[in-house]
Amino acid sequence: MLQVLISGLAVGTIYGLVAMAFAVVFYVTKVINFATGQLLMASILIAAGLINGGTPDWLGIAVALASVTVLGVLTYLVAVRPVLRFDRFSFSWLVSTLGVALVIQAVFAIVYGPASVPFPRGWHGIPVRLGFATITVQEIAILATGVLAIAVWELVRRRTLLGKLGMAISTDPEMASAVGANTTAYAIGAFAVGGFLAGLAGILVGPITYGNPYLGDTYGIYGFIALMIGGIQRPTAAMGGGLVLGVLSLAANAYIGSQASDWFPFVLVLLVLLLTPNGVFASGDALRSTLRRRSAFAGAEA
Repeated sequence: MLQVLISGLAVGTIYGLVAMAFAVVFYVTKVINFATGQLLMASILIAAGLINGGTPDWLGIAVALASVTVLGVLTYLVAVRPVLRFDRFSFSWLVSTLGVALVIQAVFAIVYGPASVPFPRGWHGIPVRLGFATITVQEIAILATGVLAIAVWELVRRRTLLGKLGMAISTDPEMASAVGANTTAYAIGAFAVGGFLAGLAGILVGPITYGNPYLGDTYGIYGFIALMIGGIQRPTAAMGGGLVLGVLSLAANAYIGSQASDWFPFVLVLLVLLLTPNGVFASGDALRSTLRRRSAFAGAEA
């Protein structure tokens, strides 16, 4: 059981980082970037190609992260901003970001071919014993990165002017724009952060898996499921959804059958949406908000 929990948390952190990439973009722009999974795939293939070609590991990783960050920004400038300027309340971005995903996938399939590209093993082969369970140094790095990502996000959101302006834009972009906030710059920043987080997830999972042009579909779907489980309104809730998904999926594999991970996440997200449509961790926010409103109303009556 302990092994399932540890491994599930590590896998769930990857799902959570992808879900955070979705959530950061939605937090600022109310757009879901369906090319997020392909950005993860791109980071793996770029880094693997450079490192296998003789580039130092750190440089290959840095180039890969910078590349997918730029790809995230280009997704906004090419596929999202034009359609939002035409009609802010349309869902045309759904089709345009899916189109970007297909283009990225096709380009990488042409450049790297359909075969899997090996990624350097990194710390994945270094085990650490924890009682009856084993965790690799790579999995420790994944968990630590997930904690750091949440801490940095909350610190910026709560303690900096940048974060407070971002909250204002996410709440009422028209009003924020009217008082002088540069909503376009914040949208570009959100897509850049989303691209970076997706790329970071790819770099972390690369040593455990492989590089393949079609890998982005899988992680994009699982990241989106994690987003729906945790709650779309907050990136930290999205990370929580990833952890829940990772642990329960591996538990289903261990106790139901080896093929359970193919269907269990979809059953799980269906149950979550039926019981808590806003997500598991968003439900508490809604309850607290309702209690605050009732308390304020009661105070006004008194």
